[in-house]
Formats: sequence, structure tokens, C-alpha cells
Amino acid sequence: MSGFLLLTVIYIAFISLGLPDALLGVGWPSMRVELDAPLAMAGWIFMTIAAGTIISSLFSGKLLERFDTKQVTFGSGVLTALCLFGFSTAPSLPWLFALSIPLGLGAGAVDAALNHYVAEHYAAHHMNWLHCFWGVGATGGPLIMASLLDENGWRDGYLVVALIQFGLAFLLLLSFPLWRQEVKRDKSNHQDEAAVTKLDHTLPRGLSYALVTFLLYCGVEALVGLWASSYLVQMKQFSIATAATWVSIYYGSITVGRLLSGFLSFRFTNRQMIRLGQCLALIGSLVFVLPLNGAMIVGLILVGLGLAPIYPSMLHETPVRFGRQRAKHLMGYQMAFAYIGSTFLPPLFGLIATKLSLGIFPIVLLFIMLFMLLNTERLNRILAKHKEETV
Repeated sequence: MSGFLLLTVIYIAFISLGLPDALLGVGWPSMRVELDAPLAMAGWIFMTIAAGTIISSLFSGKLLERFDTKQVTFGSGVLTALCLFGFSTAPSLPWLFALSIPLGLGAGAVDAALNHYVAEHYAAHHMNWLHCFWGVGATGGPLIMASLLDENGWRDGYLVVALIQFGLAFLLLLSFPLWRQEVKRDKSNHQDEAAVTKLDHTLPRGLSYALVTFLLYCGVEALVGLWASSYLVQMKQFSIATAATWVSIYYGSITVGRLLSGFLSFRFTNRQMIRLGQCLALIGSLVFVLPLNGAMIVGLILVGLGLAPIYPSMLHETPVRFGRQRAKHLMGYQMAFAYIGSTFLPPLFGLIATKLSLGIFPIVLLFIMLFMLLNTERLNRILAKHKEETV
């Protein structure tokens, strides 16, 4: 019974994790008017939050060496709630920048901590379903903000989400007795973990390929979400409303795909799920290149369904790939590279498309999918060879 209650708390926590993610984008048109800020400033605020998230992800292993997952999750939840409350009362733009740093720190720490805990203690289907629930939160945040914008303004949107986060923190505090006791290492025996802080040649075999895959996955997921609509409008003469609907369908296919992946994971291993997802996403990219409107929507759906199982399956596979002792450090490193991909790959594509043309979008999408698949297969061969050598 206690295990079921704890799992329920973790599912609620993943919904809460997704709630703040899209608030800035939805609220910015109103925020910039009140704060007298230029349109592009939202990008700099987003980058500041991302920088905090990357830093805390890199150091999450250190935190988990000193504190239990429940303590890191509770502390990060309180910090996130305080920052969101600060956003709701911020008198000027500099305050938003000041609050963005701890907001990112809190988000990165709790994300890495919970993903590591689930990878260690729960089956693969829960990892898929939990990330599906994150999608529910990421969808719910903008809905909360949109419902309050007309009458009460953006500040109430941040306030409501902050109160939800405070409620989650309180729920986490009440759930402390349910969490499994985490064994702390003897400080005199930490060669495995210490190794991950050194140069690449001392890292676990294949780690660099895993990090690149995380960067490419989150980068291409964000790239499609940001640029698919512009491509459809400018290059294919779609209406803005139709293009926006197609992008919504793309995100919906990721959420539905993760729900379905949870059931498929009863039948397939993480490695098979990753390969299946990458092949499906590659097929979707090929279909998207076809000069037919119907083919492009099918391609977007296939890309979304294909991407769905990759991220949760890679996270859950971390202890299997690199060992349980290293997993808590490497989980944070992988997530840091994931955030780097989602933060920098979309604007990098924007710079290149400005110099060339948005017409390169399908080709870039196809190239990234292919490279991600080849990179993962190379990682699988390295790990298989290493396993043979150690037998």
C-alpha cells in the first residue's frame, strides 16, 4: 500500500514538474507590455532559466550523495514555488532575471533526482507513463495561464501555479515515511563516481555517445515544436491556425506515444524501445519530406510517436548501461546535455535558416534523426563489446 501511495505522489510530482515549463511563452505578450520589455527579452529569460537547470543537473549527483531523493525533491519544490511566487509579484524585469536562476536550479535538481529514483526502483513502463504525466502538466500550465489572462492578468497565472507547487511540496513532506531508505556510500570507496568527474578517457565506455544522443533527442524535439509551424506557413502557405493545430497534434502524439510505450515496455526492452522509436521517427521524417500536405501531417504524427519512448527509455536504461553506482551522477550529466540540446539547437537552426532558407527544415530533421539512430547503434556495439570483454 505504501508503495502505491508513493508512486501516486511521484506521478503528481511529474505533473507539477511540467506546469511551469510553458508559462513564460504564454504569458509574455502581456508581461512585456506591463514591464515595458522588448519582445526578444523572453528568450534571454528562458536562457537564464536553462542555464540554472543545466548547472543543477550537472551537480545533482553531488546533491544525491549528500541528501536523499525525497529531501532534494522537497527542497527543489519549495525553491521552485518561491520563485514562481516571486514572478507573480516581480515589480520589474531585473527581478525576473534574478528569480530565473534559482527557478532553473530547482527545476534541474528535482528532474534529475526523480528520474534517477524511478530508474532505480520502478519498471520501465512507469518511466514512460510518468513522462506522459509530465506532458499533462506542460499542457495544463498554459491552460491555467490562458484562463486567467483576460480577467486577472499573467501575475495570477504564476500565483496559481506557485500555490500548486507549494501544495506539492507539502504533499512531499507528508510522504517522507513512504520513501525507500537510500544507502549512502562509504566516502572511502567512491572510485566509480569520482571517475565521472575526470576527462573523457576515464569515463564509462560509450558515455560520450549517450550524451550526444540526449542532446540530439531533446534538441530535435524542441526544434520541431518551434520551427514546424513557421515552415508550414512560410514554405507551404498554410494558415497560421492550421499550422498551429498541426504542431499541437505533434505534441499530442508524443503524449499518446508515451502512454502506449508504457504498455509496449511490458513486451520490449529499453534498448528495443529506443531503436523502435528512432526508426519510426526516421520514417516520419522521410514521409514529412514528401511534397504532399497529407503526407506531412502523417510525418509529424510518426515523428511524435517515434520520439515518445526514446527519452524515458534512455533514462531508465542508465543503470543498465553504466552501472548503478555511477547512475546518479550520470543521470544528471545526461539531463544537462538534454537541456543544452533543447536550449541551443532550435536557435542555432534559426540562425542557419536565416542565412539560407526555412526550406532546409525537413532535411535538417532527417539528418538529425539519422545521426541519432547511428549514434545509438554505435553505443550499443560499444556496450556489447565491453560486456563480452568483462565476461
